[in-house]
Amino acid sequence: MKHNPNYYLNKTIFITATNTDVGKTFASETFLRYFAKNGLKVGYFKPCETGVEDYPLDGTKMLNLVKQLNPDFHFTINDIVPYQFKLPAAPWVAKENTNISIDFLKEKVKELKSKCDVLIIEGAGGLMVPIEDELFIIDLIDIFDCEETFLIAPSKLGCINDTLLSSAALKTRDINFSLFVNLYKDIDSFDKVSKPFLDKFVKYKFLQDYQK
Repeated sequence: MKHNPNYYLNKTIFITATNTDVGKTFASETFLRYFAKNGLKVGYFKPCETGVEDYPLDGTKMLNLVKQLNPDFHFTINDIVPYQFKLPAAPWVAKENTNISIDFLKEKVKELKSKCDVLIIEGAGGLMVPIEDELFIIDLIDIFDCEETFLIAPSKLGCINDTLLSSAALKTRDINFSLFVNLYKDIDSFDKVSKPFLDKFVKYKFLQDYQK
């Protein structure tokens, strides 16, 4: 991630993770606050959310936050999370017979970008989570013309394998990305178990550094 927040002016950032429950929504909140604090008008989009009962929990939380940070962002939860499914599973499974329209999603992105300086798009699960038969979360990065990708990795045991696999997938697609470690699990053992390898073989930052 570039040090100057103005670098992200008029850019779209895709936030993904090495797996589910790693902290994509937490990262979205962190960067929304970070950019807003540095004078940028922020926006948020989550193409689909699964595990929705009465309303999308993650999307609603982020929409309420964005409206506080950017009063010009006059959108509803159905604009922010256009596809909402009850089953807590990959979109390909949870959607059942629903057709997820990429053209519709691209129009939504265009509409949202008109009301912000930087748009954060949050994926679902990890990069290879299926959306349609031949469509995966990783494909959305190019489909939405995202200039930046933030990959969130956990601090827990096993993060090295998932981080390297996700990094390799992005590199295979020639997608430039920044890696952020979310310090939330196995923190006491992280310095001995995972940090030595990460320090030697990958470039990363701690997500929590952007909360300061």
